[in-house]
Amino acid sequence: MSYQVLARKWRPRNFAEMVGQEHVLRALINALDHDRLHHAFLFTGTRGVGKTTIARILAKSLNCETGVTSRPCGQCSACQEIDAGRFVDLIEVDAASRTGVDDTRELLDNVQYAPSRGRYKVYLIDEVHMLSKSAFNALLKTLEEPPPHVKFLLATTDPQKIPVTVLSRCLQFNLKRLSESLIAGRITQILDAEKISYEKPAADLLAHAADGSLRDGLSLLDQSIAFGGGEVKDADVRSMLGTIERTHVRALLEALASRNGAAALAAVAQLDERAPDYGLVLDELASALQRIAVAQAVPAAAAEFDEAELIKALAGRLDAADVQLYYQIAIMGKRDLGLAPSARAGFEMTLLRMLAFQPMDGTPAAVGGGAQPQAAQAPAPRPAAAQAAPAAPSPPVQTSAPTPWHEPDWNSLADSLGLKGAAQQLAANCAYLRREGATLHLEVGADHRQMIIPQAQARLEEALSRHFGEALKVRIQVGEGTLATPAKLGEQREADKLAAARDAIAADPAMRELCETFGTQVNPELVKPLD
Repeated sequence: MSYQVLARKWRPRNFAEMVGQEHVLRALINALDHDRLHHAFLFTGTRGVGKTTIARILAKSLNCETGVTSRPCGQCSACQEIDAGRFVDLIEVDAASRTGVDDTRELLDNVQYAPSRGRYKVYLIDEVHMLSKSAFNALLKTLEEPPPHVKFLLATTDPQKIPVTVLSRCLQFNLKRLSESLIAGRITQILDAEKISYEKPAADLLAHAADGSLRDGLSLLDQSIAFGGGEVKDADVRSMLGTIERTHVRALLEALASRNGAAALAAVAQLDERAPDYGLVLDELASALQRIAVAQAVPAAAAEFDEAELIKALAGRLDAADVQLYYQIAIMGKRDLGLAPSARAGFEMTLLRMLAFQPMDGTPAAVGGGAQPQAAQAPAPRPAAAQAAPAAPSPPVQTSAPTPWHEPDWNSLADSLGLKGAAQQLAANCAYLRREGATLHLEVGADHRQMIIPQAQARLEEALSRHFGEALKVRIQVGEGTLATPAKLGEQREADKLAAARDAIAADPAMRELCETFGTQVNPELVKPLD
């Protein structure tokens, strides 16, 4: 017997076997169970998400010998013939190859006749947007006054090309792209059923490469089984897809974390021996940076990542602002690869750009053999190119004498510390509690707990120590968020200014006269304070 590809062998035979698209299945199941059936259904969505599969299951549900049901038996002759593609009352048409009006008229000539075997005569027209204007006009007449024994199931990847007169006569269901987790789960389910040895990271790679299409994922799975000689291994799938090994991305991230330019270039040299697609390498690097940013903002979410311990470790070593800058440079660097003298040169410049710019420090970092202590870096002017980088201005250098300790007004103190970025946001959302020894106790609301990151807290401690002329530590606890903070006071000031502006508009005689003359009123949402 000839080999049957996995996408066909594992095509769902009923709604229960479908992966995803719950919003569509729920509507169809309820319509079948309550006998509220429209005469025309339009299924839209990208390739491989289940449009024709759902249409065929619906055809079985309409013609199953047990009756119209959302759970076709799959055993009767009608169900088996539909599965085999030979049911005489299911007319499947590929509109891409039959676009003319004559083809459509020939197809519809038999609409008036009753079905030969089934309960309904079902027309399944795939890629219906390919029909010509004349063909749509021919179809429109039948859609306006369909015989009771006919159902139309239309499928398309481009519904915008369908005339609105046709769209208005169909129930439209928009199928979504499938998530990577759903595709990976289906792939592992099939591999288990086929008793094929596999590695979980390999299934995840295939799901990512499928780009939302389950059919594409199963086609890649077929290819990977052949490539791996009956096994699906991570290294084989990476080689097949042209994806780089994780060790190379890890080496690049380690070099960025230590701000070691020599290590970064060495990692590139080792990577270049495999002749990689540097655009894909930047994709992998940006993906890793995204996971690090998630781990910094929501640490609990990192437990679901592959190599979770490595991601957590890098999240602790990298500054959150640096991660955001690296990510932006990575995706912009991919755009510029085609303009570089060579792909490798463009990739190296992208890495060196990450090391050259810092979003918060006042001096450029060393990009040589490794990171230098901050105190040992001699102040140097930023290069002219840095004016275009997304780096924030340096905090002002405090030249006046330190302020002796006194119980602070935290709301004004936080604004005077010269903080930027994450440290400034942390200070603005804290409330001062008390001082115990050399430790200042602060409180942050539970909804801002993600701002408590080591780098931001260290910069806040440094600024406070500089301000008061003594070594101070900061301990931040999470509270209910009821205390006043600089951020809340700032929001209140803005709200007061907005209210005053709206009151001034409402009290203005000229504005009142204008509204009375033209019978209009001021939209308060459009009123903004001048300062």
